[in-house]
Amino acid sequence: MKKIIVCLFTAQALIINAQVIIGDAIGTAYDKTSVLLDFSANQNKGIVLPYVRTLPQSPSEGTLVLDATTPSQARVKYYNGSWIDLSSQDADITGQLSDQPTNVQTTEVPGAKTIIGAASTAADGVLVLESTTKSMILPIVDDVQNIINPSPGMIVYINKSGSKRLAVYNGSKWSFWKP
Repeated sequence: MKKIIVCLFTAQALIINAQVIIGDAIGTAYDKTSVLLDFSANQNKGIVLPYVRTLPQSPSEGTLVLDATTPSQARVKYYNGSWIDLSSQDADITGQLSDQPTNVQTTEVPGAKTIIGAASTAADGVLVLESTTKSMILPIVDDVQNIINPSPGMIVYINKSGSKRLAVYNGSKWSFWKP
């Protein structure tokens, strides 16, 4: 069973700031004041991005998705004024999509979203982290090889000496981004 710890404190009467740690009560951030969303250490798990069958035309900048527009050519993408491919390679996720509901099978509540860090947001997303001073820490792993059966659209941060980098899994292969 996983615990979700939510710490709420008020800076002013109408402003609520929140920090969420998923997996334990400690997380990985040394300084908790700069973090909105954190994950427990040594879990060998990642965040699975939303699968989209149609890329949004004008999403909020910073949007991350698994583009399943063509299921045999799935790629992890990031929006920064235009869609940027983070995978650099195709993956066939046809089988995994059969387990995902279609638009016809789901009833989306217009405007429904979870916001961490602000009372409201203009950003269009299911989970929105909204802050000018705080960030999200990705799940940290030593090596993607330790992740058993990664899901398409998974994203993690590898914290290995000499190999610190972002890794995204498109359903077939891991792609690595190093600063």
